[in-house]
Amino acid sequence: MPQALQGKKIAILAADGVERVELEQPQGAVHGAGATTELLSIHPGEIQARQFDLVSAGTFPVDKQVRDASVDDYDALLLPGGTVNPDQLRISSDALGFVKAFVATGKPVGSICHGPWTLVEADVVRGHRLTSWPSVRTDLRHAGADVVDQDVVVDRQFTTSRGPQDLPAFCAAIVEQFAKTPQRASG
Repeated sequence: MPQALQGKKIAILAADGVERVELEQPQGAVHGAGATTELLSIHPGEIQARQFDLVSAGTFPVDKQVRDASVDDYDALLLPGGTVNPDQLRISSDALGFVKAFVATGKPVGSICHGPWTLVEADVVRGHRLTSWPSVRTDLRHAGADVVDQDVVVDRQFTTSRGPQDLPAFCAAIVEQFAKTPQRASG
């Protein structure tokens, strides 16, 4: 399945505090399968990455502010973790509006570690089976999700994983799930 994502465009939504490996490895997996990506954020310029939430781990250039992005331009959405990243996205009306609109399309969404916090705040997890970092699970349950402790969980359009230790399984699963999206007409 080396070019399973040829012609697909993936939105990566992240903010300062993103866990570097949780953005970089999935991005590399989808690029390796032929997709292109755009990093969307709540501010222009660059976002600060972290390692284990505590150690500065460089920056990523922002391709577009999420308020200027259209869900119609993307075939799938990736929400990486890191504690600070989704906490910032949760208080951004632009980010939440994008996530809600994206989920409403039925297109696939991959989220790892603390990334599902943004899904909780967007109120889109009710009735879905998900996993996450342990400290996020109570929030998922309170939001109506069926929470399990597995390396990767695929439930309809959502693919979720617990954290960096699950990146190999997560990356393989998102490539497989993102490949199922029908090709966009143009854009």
